[in-house]
Amino acid sequence: MTLRLDPATTAVITQELQGAVVGPNAGLAALAEEARREALPNIARLLPIARAAGTQVVHCLVQRRPDGRGSNHNAKLFAIGQAGVDITPGTEGATLLPEFGPEPTDLVLARWHGLGPMGGTDLDAVLRNLGVQTIVAVGVSLNVAIPNLVMDAVNAGYRVVLPRDAVAGIPTEYGAAVITNTLALLTTVTSTDALIDALATD
Repeated sequence: MTLRLDPATTAVITQELQGAVVGPNAGLAALAEEARREALPNIARLLPIARAAGTQVVHCLVQRRPDGRGSNHNAKLFAIGQAGVDITPGTEGATLLPEFGPEPTDLVLARWHGLGPMGGTDLDAVLRNLGVQTIVAVGVSLNVAIPNLVMDAVNAGYRVVLPRDAVAGIPTEYGAAVITNTLALLTTVTSTDALIDALATD
């Protein structure tokens, strides 16, 4: 079935494409390596097409104060993150990788807490102000943040499109299983090529 999108009411949401997560000095090297294998090159291909079509690009990042004030401490994942690369605002770890922008039309939202941008930033309000109805979710990880974003977006009434080759999780087989067994029930699963075709032709 041909994927149909209205570029004017669609937003591409990138999740944690920042130095600490997928950069060369990422805190979790295995995830960064998996993301670089397929997802990051495909995201880099998709974003210019999306911008040219008039689709909003929003980069969602995570950051933390050096003293951790205001950030979560209630799960093992947050302790792992605390021991990783510095994500103090302005550091390489907290900054979008330059190959993804930001371009002048892009928006960048950073969160201090939580597992995803819908609960941790003004993403929902910003998207509604822009008239967005469809979210294209890309980035990392299929282990936690992407499912969190998808479920929050669906609960908020958005249609979600998920290009399976522009998201990553570890191990690879687990990420694929999450898409097949969970996210496929909540999103329109597609490919980067199909997305590019839909945005370029609509």
